[in-house]
Amino acid sequence: MKTIFILLLILTNLANAQIPLKIEKVNEFVYALTGETKQRSKDNLGNNSTHGVIITNEGVILIDSGASYLGAKQIHQSVKKITNKPIKLVINTGGQDHRWLGNDYFQKIGASIISSEKTHQDQINRTDYHLNRLQGLIGSSLNGTNEFYSMLTFDKKMNVHLGDVDLELYYFGAAHTVGDIFAWIPKEKIMFSGDIVFVERVLGAGPAKNIKSWIKVFEKMASFKPKAIIPGHGHLTNLNEATRDTYDYLVFLRDSVRKVIANDGDMIDATNINQEKFRYLKNFESIARKNAQNVFGQLEFE
Repeated sequence: MKTIFILLLILTNLANAQIPLKIEKVNEFVYALTGETKQRSKDNLGNNSTHGVIITNEGVILIDSGASYLGAKQIHQSVKKITNKPIKLVINTGGQDHRWLGNDYFQKIGASIISSEKTHQDQINRTDYHLNRLQGLIGSSLNGTNEFYSMLTFDKKMNVHLGDVDLELYYFGAAHTVGDIFAWIPKEKIMFSGDIVFVERVLGAGPAKNIKSWIKVFEKMASFKPKAIIPGHGHLTNLNEATRDTYDYLVFLRDSVRKVIANDGDMIDATNINQEKFRYLKNFESIARKNAQNVFGQLEFE
């Protein structure tokens, strides 16, 4: 009987196990925290996303705070494996849940939180949407999560200085969300792209619903010629892979849908666009056709 009880306890613990964030080292003071590429779940705490860590001599700059209070705590625990320095600044690169719903956790430990003005408004506008959706996706892992919006905002560019690190923040327009920015360490040529870049997995063509702007924003980001990119989703990457998995796919969707429209096709025709060349990307089956529908709706009346 005791053996059965122990076995059940082990199985229960396994069932409730958190999926850890993978720590990827970029250099001596920059790291990526990479979540899984599947849908948000109770086990990943909503953190099916990638986050950045910058260690300065005065504390840590965190890029994106996670999708929940528990997700933020998981991120903090991962940071503690790298350094014992306090997190002083949190940058929200966009308005998607895993970019900012952990803000409350980090402001409680003394961090200041920065985003673009567009993202700040997006946080406010979509709070209920995110919380309701996450309740269905991650259930009890949402416990303790309260909205806390960015504290400092900027319009187009902001220079951030903490200790011995200079960071530049840029907003060039809507990408995955309306306020997506990228963060740039010029001295090291390291880019934190947020949801401007997806690798390994298929991107989602919304919620900004502006594929033409996303393409232009990617081009602006690429013009900096980064040596390393910490993306919004997927592993630590480079410009070639980011271009293949994000930019090439966006251009393909735009051009393919335009051909459908030019031939007097409808949304069903757009849904049936052959996207097989991108099947290597994870979540292809569940997202690819929806992307074509979404882009058709964006371009139908251009």
